[in-house]
Amino acid sequence: MDTAYFRRCVNLHRSKVAVTALVWVLFSGHSFAQEYKYIRKHLERYDDKVIHYGFFFAAPVTRFSVRYSPAFVTARDSAYRIYSPNKASFRVGFVINTFVNDRFDLRLTPAVSLYSREVLYDYPGGTQRKEVRESTWLDFPLLLKYKSERRNNSRMYLLGGGSFAIETNVRRSDQGTSRLSTGTMDFAVEYGVGFEQFFEFFKFAPELRFSHGLVNLYRPGNNAASVGISKLTTHAVTLYLNFE
Repeated sequence: MDTAYFRRCVNLHRSKVAVTALVWVLFSGHSFAQEYKYIRKHLERYDDKVIHYGFFFAAPVTRFSVRYSPAFVTARDSAYRIYSPNKASFRVGFVINTFVNDRFDLRLTPAVSLYSREVLYDYPGGTQRKEVRESTWLDFPLLLKYKSERRNNSRMYLLGGGSFAIETNVRRSDQGTSRLSTGTMDFAVEYGVGFEQFFEFFKFAPELRFSHGLVNLYRPGNNAASVGISKLTTHAVTLYLNFE
């Protein structure tokens, strides 16, 4: 075989291999760039600041948990059912968030809450009586927040703690002739989960929080609204929209 011809064949083969390799590198690089597209990290040094402030709007769905008294099954009270339905309310407040370490924050979220809770009494024959308690509460939740590792501009978190609340004013209404009396101070256990999304100038965090009151708000009275009840505690599920 002619040596020159052999060399030309080898060089041609090398050229094909080189072109194929170059095309593969270009396409694989393009695919790699698409898969690992650069994402700008907003508020990159956010956690370097010890204290952050913000505000929130919230929509609680709340009710009383009713425990019956022995009088409920006696002739003293003719109601065969006493219960409290879920009622939507409104809350607005501030966020004071203190950085503890890379995993934990301490969080205070004082708020003003507008509640409308009801207790319904069902009587034989389809008769129903309703006790409505519309009130304004000042809430002071203190929560420990556990944060996941931040992924680009988002991260999850869990939180739990307690909340002290005091009633500032109340307007009671009823469809009967008696009124249900309740206490004006409450303490609740709270826990929830949230998702933080970092934007260029602020952080937005929707959060779902559960609250279970520990204080018996029922106040005994000598009227039809009080007979049949031994304990009233608060329960709420709240959607928060936090801006920090």
